[in-house]
Amino acid sequence: MRRTPTVLLTALAPVSWGSTYAVTTELLPPERPLFTAALRALPAGLVLLALARRLPAGAWWWRSAVLGALNIGAFFPLLFLAAYRLPGGLAAVVGSVGPLFVAGLAVPLLGQRPTARQLLTGVAAALGVSLVVLRAAGAPAPLGMAAALASTASMSAGTVLTKKWGRPEGAGPLALTAWQLTAGGLLIAPLAAALEGAPPALDAPALAGYGYLALANTAVAYWLWFRGIGRLTATQVTLLGPLSPVTAAVIGWAALGQALTPLQLAGTGLALGATVFGQHTPKPFGKAEHYQRKFSMDAIGGALRR
Repeated sequence: MRRTPTVLLTALAPVSWGSTYAVTTELLPPERPLFTAALRALPAGLVLLALARRLPAGAWWWRSAVLGALNIGAFFPLLFLAAYRLPGGLAAVVGSVGPLFVAGLAVPLLGQRPTARQLLTGVAAALGVSLVVLRAAGAPAPLGMAAALASTASMSAGTVLTKKWGRPEGAGPLALTAWQLTAGGLLIAPLAAALEGAPPALDAPALAGYGYLALANTAVAYWLWFRGIGRLTATQVTLLGPLSPVTAAVIGWAALGQALTPLQLAGTGLALGATVFGQHTPKPFGKAEHYQRKFSMDAIGGALRR
């Protein structure tokens, strides 16, 4: 399958994002979601901007601002707020319905109606993730639920619009990623300064954690993600999202000593199965297949007329 290398490279993005929770809880200062979001986005955007050596032009100034706000500027803070406010892995469960959000948004924005296969695959992925991460840890906070839903809607809308607008001629995924990360970081940074005050003191583990989040977890991962959006369907890309909570669960088991129950293992299998199944799209009839099919139908019709 010719798309397989692209799918595998794109999948590295949500796999990398699955390490965010462990890095945040083990290495970073607590209760600084906006500061962490700003340090993830802005340095990564500036590094990629220096590498791309290209600025937006024309309509791409406002398009980059819109995409940067949806994919980064709103998504990062809402995601951290949901993670702090919701019990267990409920934020990840809400986030796993992203494929269903994308399927719904693709109708008005891309003119693509979701198939029954896509909807069932999205439901199966969300169910698998819920089995992996959901915990009975009290009632969810309304603010946390609202933030989780808003973050999922924001990223889903950004994914669909990225697919709809593509990228300007001569600009590659590196430039598009740089513009969005920089725009999103510039949106988050003043909010972090206003709401969280001066940056906290950072020790060596925190510096290493922020370096990892900015470079591998954000700069490289989002470049792979937006590259994948340009080459795959929006639904295919979004169905890779469940790899993030599954990776987080595996890291918790392997590195943090967290046990995996049989139900969680079953959920992992279901989420991974839905992810793989969602990458296969029916092949359209080519010209040869069209005439072969037409000839077969004509022959059947002639036989019936006899």
